[in-house]
Amino acid sequence: MDHSVDKELAERFHSKSCCQRLDVQLETSDEWCSSGVSTGQVLFNIFVGNLDSGIKCTLNMFADDTELSGAVDMPEGRHAIQRDLDKLESWACVNLMKFNKNKCKVLYTGQGKPKHKYRLSEAQIESSPEEKDLGVLVDEKLNMTRQCVLTAQKSSHILGCIKRSVASRLRDVILHLCSALVRPHLEACIQLWNPQHRTDMELLELVQRRATIMIQGMEHLYYGERLRELGLFSLEKRRLQGDLTAAFQYQKGACKKAGEGFFTRAHRDRTRGNGFNPKDGRFRLDVSKMFFIMRVVRHWSR
Repeated sequence: MDHSVDKELAERFHSKSCCQRLDVQLETSDEWCSSGVSTGQVLFNIFVGNLDSGIKCTLNMFADDTELSGAVDMPEGRHAIQRDLDKLESWACVNLMKFNKNKCKVLYTGQGKPKHKYRLSEAQIESSPEEKDLGVLVDEKLNMTRQCVLTAQKSSHILGCIKRSVASRLRDVILHLCSALVRPHLEACIQLWNPQHRTDMELLELVQRRATIMIQGMEHLYYGERLRELGLFSLEKRRLQGDLTAAFQYQKGACKKAGEGFFTRAHRDRTRGNGFNPKDGRFRLDVSKMFFIMRVVRHWSR
């Protein structure tokens, strides 16, 4: 869409009250007025389309959630982030909008790095030891134990609701309900928060154990036998399959923008093979071993 059209639409609809109506086939609702622009609508996406103009650091936007990130290995990194924060504040002033400064937090990651202070307008942004990013809890040590605990709790609550509200214990009923309602929570964005410790893996696996034992006729079988009987894989194997699928998509260019620079191909003289051999990276910290771009290389090379 042309930028002049974007600006014209923004000026047309940017007002204190916006009158709207809903059309469904041949039916039209009564007109109502709402304050500002409704979050999640196409109009809001058009309005904030130029928010990243002139931003040098990484800016991620999803609806009305905005995340600014950058590496601060040298003082220039700190100045770059502050300049981008000033640009965001200037954009908000020009477009008559305000950032909720109470929800703005700074999350420091990495060890031994100085924790610089940042400001948005005249207010200093407070730091936080952990923050949620699209439902994934990320802490300053990049430890995913807390995220695994929350995911297991939420999945267990849903599984409990299924057990209390559904009388049938037939295989097809329980498997379809768990596949639609429970498993998405256990695997959403799993490439980011893959469990790092055996206790975390067992905590997540326990949810599927409970789900399979609910099925009629499976009570007397061990967990491995239940999986074979039901044609299922353990969550650990499903995570491995998801990692390899994602790595293949990145290397084939299916996610060019998101996966650019994730993997470096290893140069080999061998003529046999598929030609997509990622280079094994180096790391200093043990937590780095479990990062997606690190752990998947070992399995891919096999």
